Amino acid sequence: EGATVYVASVNPSQTTEFRGEELIQQMKQWAAKDGVKKFNLIGHSHGGPTVRYAAGTVPGMVASITTMAGTHFGSKVADDLAPTFSEGSTLDSLATSGLKLISWLTGNKTTDSTNLQAALSSLSTEGSAAFNAKFPAGAPTTPCGEGPEVASVAGNSIRWYSASGTAVKTNGWDISDLILAGTASYFGTEENDGLVSRCSSRWGKVLKDNYAWNHLDEVNQVLGTIGKNAPSPVAFYQQQASRLKLAGL
Repeated sequence: EGATVYVASVNPSQTTEFRGEELIQQMKQWAAKDGVKKFNLIGHSHGGPTVRYAAGTVPGMVASITTMAGTHFGSKVADDLAPTFSEGSTLDSLATSGLKLISWLTGNKTTDSTNLQAALSSLSTEGSAAFNAKFPAGAPTTPCGEGPEVASVAGNSIRWYSASGTAVKTNGWDISDLILAGTASYFGTEENDGLVSRCSSRWGKVLKDNYAWNHLDEVNQVLGTIGKNAPSPVAFYQQQASRLKLAGL
């Protein structure tokens, strides 16, 4: 619909800072190539803190931040799985091999740096709290509340938005739903999408935090097999692009 869209490639399993630096380098390359002055960054899951890192590091290059199920306050899944995937264990080796395959398939250039322990540390409640202390712009003003729609970083005005889902098993044909049903158990009665709680996803202006999507439905995976009556994730991103355009961004 007329928007220029860039797709970043960051390591699927590393610290927020490592991934953020990868993103910034690509932003600089795109800016030099196409003359882009500012970017509207959209990040899903760990991509939420990742784009916030970019906004906090090169705020002059960022017009807005939109996060979908961002792990802003960590994930109980990361908290509870960290001991199971202890460094050097068989499970750690197997998981890291799988993550390296994903990295290679998506064309990432830092595949050899894939590190599950680094990612789990960043995605933990403790790691997220430390990160938020360094990059607080857009943070909710009350527990599980909303943050400002507009907040400045180093004198640069940036808009902040977030959204998320609170469904888990949404489509019987999607095998990933079974995995998410398992990880959802870590949250007990707390609303979540299988990997991120509703409250953890809230940052800046909350557009909607209870879509009928699970953690993969939110980005139209796997192969678009979302719930039968769920809204289109593709339409959400198109609408958000229109909202940003109308805001002059």
